[in-house]
Amino acid sequence: MRNQSRRSFVKHSVAAGIGAGFPNAAPKNMFVHHVLFYLKNPDNETDRAKLLEGLNMLAKVPTIKLVHIGTPAATNRAVIDRDYAFSWLCFFDSPADEESYQKHPIHDDFRNDYASLWEKVIIYDAVGPKR
Repeated sequence: MRNQSRRSFVKHSVAAGIGAGFPNAAPKNMFVHHVLFYLKNPDNETDRAKLLEGLNMLAKVPTIKLVHIGTPAATNRAVIDRDYAFSWLCFFDSPADEESYQKHPIHDDFRNDYASLWEKVIIYDAVGPKR
């Protein structure tokens, strides 16, 4: 094994991580599904915990490549919406995999069991630009 500088090690580690599936190395046909959940009772900790439980259950749909469940960051700029309770961001290998997720029984159960908690959802679906 050859000696490696710390800088070289970090550079190669980051490159390997990007190649392993970080979004900036995402395939052209990757499908991104981002949902913002606005709760009926945003200050109710029981409702927040229940929705988080549902999102963790939803993350088990097998066609999801990567999922991130988030809450508003403490950033404060005029263009930032911080009124939502949870952000649900997931990545799929293809539009077909996202369609399979939409039809999966876990997704159906999630909508049936947790929809009463939110007053609205906003969904952003995205694919890579055509080249």
